Amino acid sequence: MELAYIIGLNQKKLIRTNNISVKYGEIDIKFPNINLDYGGQMLIMGKSGSGKTSLLNILGGLLSPQTGNVLVNDTDLFSMSNNKRDNFRGQQIGFVFQTPHFIKSLSVNDNLKFSQYMSSKVNQPKIDMLLKKVELNHLKNSSIQNLSVGEKQRISIIRALVNQPSIIFADEPTSALDDNSCYNVVDLLTNLSQENNTTLVIVTHDKRIKDKFPNQINLNDF
Repeated sequence: MELAYIIGLNQKKLIRTNNISVKYGEIDIKFPNINLDYGGQMLIMGKSGSGKTSLLNILGGLLSPQTGNVLVNDTDLFSMSNNKRDNFRGQQIGFVFQTPHFIKSLSVNDNLKFSQYMSSKVNQPKIDMLLKKVELNHLKNSSIQNLSVGEKQRISIIRALVNQPSIIFADEPTSALDDNSCYNVVDLLTNLSQENNTTLVIVTHDKRIKDKFPNQINLNDF
């Protein structure tokens, strides 16, 4: 065997899928296999109804596939009990959604502390460092309700990173934003993921960001 091929065989992938599909009524949606390296970045494009969000939820262990399996760090997500999968997800995965959901009665800082408290010990220096990275440290004691849409999305990126997960899954993180906020959010996601050696997967129909990711899957092609 050639050396490059042997190295390829021995290299572990963080995310691997095999023949996953979902069923909606009489419709079967089959997804392409995914193999993504540690620290890799992938954009999954597709029109409405192509199964983008379903695929993301399967990759994140939130939705069981009709067929196939998903391995994250060589762990088969759907061979675990629900409780073990919940714990695994809390340790390994961060989510960024199109519409961020926060505890409205809490400040920015307390929302982030709550996220840490739910999975580990509170690390205020980590929160402060990330707030500075997104230039929102001056708002950490503000009510979360007083933030703009773009500011809330930046805080949601921090929340996804604050527990140092292996993977961030982002579901339509830019589609509700204007052009300037869109590009700012994408830059933050890609740069902070790289700095933290975190694998990033974005699903979207937002064509504004397609040129920023060499590694892409378009579900309309399958």
